[in-house]
Amino acid sequence: MSQTSLNLVAISIFLMTLSVLLGPFLNLSPAVPAIATFTILGIATLDSFSLQGKGGTIFLDWIAGFSSEHRDRIVHHEAGHFLVAYLLGIPVTGYTLSAWEAWKQGQPGQGGVSFDDGELASQLEVGKISAQMLDRYCTVWMAGIAAETLVFKNAEGGTDDKSKLIGVLAILGFSESAYQQKLRFHALQAKTLLEENWSSYEALVNAMRQRTSVEDCHAELAAANKD
Repeated sequence: MSQTSLNLVAISIFLMTLSVLLGPFLNLSPAVPAIATFTILGIATLDSFSLQGKGGTIFLDWIAGFSSEHRDRIVHHEAGHFLVAYLLGIPVTGYTLSAWEAWKQGQPGQGGVSFDDGELASQLEVGKISAQMLDRYCTVWMAGIAAETLVFKNAEGGTDDKSKLIGVLAILGFSESAYQQKLRFHALQAKTLLEENWSSYEALVNAMRQRTSVEDCHAELAAANKD
């Protein structure tokens, strides 16, 4: 069972326990928590056997989406990836801001910014990559964390981004002692790029909030750079 499914089971147990404790005080019918628990457990079961973790991810992301701060963090995080990729010449092919949007577009997990990374993949297949390309992609992967930290003083997302970076370093034979050093270095590189292009970043955040197309986001960035 995936971690997401286990989280759903934990939520259902919590709801049932809470309803037993508070039900008599709230005049809550026993059928209400039972139905809610049955529904969540059903989603967890379907998620494990049919959706490979996507159903639970969508459900949990939907719950988190009721928080305006959570939604705001996501758009700022993904705009960081988008802008730094744009600045470093890595083509952006799309973006999503929720697990549901990602599922509709056939993307894994909670989605995010998609890149044309064919050249990177071809180099990784032979276990060789130019230093310049490695630096560019590592900086882009750390840009979401850097953006979130600049805006909110800390980062709640970015676990997958770190995993991508460390996975590539492992393929290329870097030692584990180098991982944290590379994470910090490229986070600093991304932070500097964002600070130097802050007006462009803010324009991109506003455009992505409105689900502006990638092409129109590029136009927004081009216009911001002329100002």
